[in-house]
Amino acid sequence: MNLTAKPNLLAQQIHEIDNQLSKRSLALDPSGYFIIYVDYQQSLICAKYYSNIINDQGLAVDPETGKPIPARGKVDRQAVKLFTGRSAKELCVEIFEKTPPCPVTLFDHAAYLGREIQRAELALLQQQEYIQD
Repeated sequence: MNLTAKPNLLAQQIHEIDNQLSKRSLALDPSGYFIIYVDYQQSLICAKYYSNIINDQGLAVDPETGKPIPARGKVDRQAVKLFTGRSAKELCVEIFEKTPPCPVTLFDHAAYLGREIQRAELALLQQQEYIQD
């Protein structure tokens, strides 16, 4: 196998692994969720934070209305806070270190956010589209 074929094969394998892992079931963070996006004009990585409550059925519900928050489609809610950073590290420091109490209460949610924010930084640097997983 030549040297250029090996990285391509590895990239394909990683892509397949990530696609499979993206289909797994996750526990919802009782503190809330984030919508991550890139503001290319301002050169910022942004994370809108929305609070929620997990009801007895395990569904995320709006704390104000008590209605379940749909997992797909447009949701008309106001973000509690907008976090921004010029790099993944800066944004993670804003969310995890400078916001008492921390809006993330589960380790797997923190790991997910770190991965997504890093992906958003790469998209910003490469001026490519970013779509949150």
